[in-house]
Order: sequence, then structure tokens, then C-alpha cells
Amino acid sequence: MSRKKTYLAKKVQNQIANRRMVQLFNLAEKTALSGELELADRYVDIARRISMRSKASIPKEFKRRFCKHCYKYLVPGLNSRIRVCRGKIIVYCEHCQKFTRIPIKNNRTDNQVFKKK
Repeated sequence: MSRKKTYLAKKVQNQIANRRMVQLFNLAEKTALSGELELADRYVDIARRISMRSKASIPKEFKRRFCKHCYKYLVPGLNSRIRVCRGKIIVYCEHCQKFTRIPIKNNRTDNQVFKKK
């Protein structure tokens, strides 16, 4: 006898995945601040796997909290450096010695700055 698989709707799956990812990143933050960086890295790995399995994107506020190259949880001052240079935020991972450049966006465009009313 074969069993029929019950599938949840895509929206419900994404909601469950997002809740779990938020919970895992909150746990990663708590454990990293207490000094257990390996456990925080494991939480990030689990959250990434949930994201890939359910094809749900990682929430925006958590995407920049881990290294895109080695997937380690980043804690500024402990295992990463953050600098602002020429309109970019530069995040340097001290584990893999790679960095990520994040552009700083202005709310106004150049045309709006020079227009006179």
C-alpha cells in the first residue's frame, strides 16, 4: 500500500520556513554574543538549508549577518570588520579573509539635489 503525501500550499510553506529562519537567526545572535561561534554557524547553516529546500528567500534583515563566501555568522569586532569607504559599506570576514561591498543608496537622485524651485 502506498500512502498519499499531503502537500501544504506554497504560501503556508513559506510562512513556516520564514518563522523557522527568524527563530534560527535569533538563536545564532544569542549564541554568538555568548561566545559560541561554532553553534551560531550551525544555526546559519540550518537556516540556509531551510531556505534552499523551501525555495524561500532569507529575510532581508538577516542576509547580511553571515559571510557569503564561508557562511559564518558575522559579529562585528569579533570575527569581522565593518568600514565605510566611498559610498560603500565594506564587511571583511576574518575567517576566510574575503570581503563584501554593499552600496549605500541615497534617497534623492543627483537631479533632485541640483533642481531649484
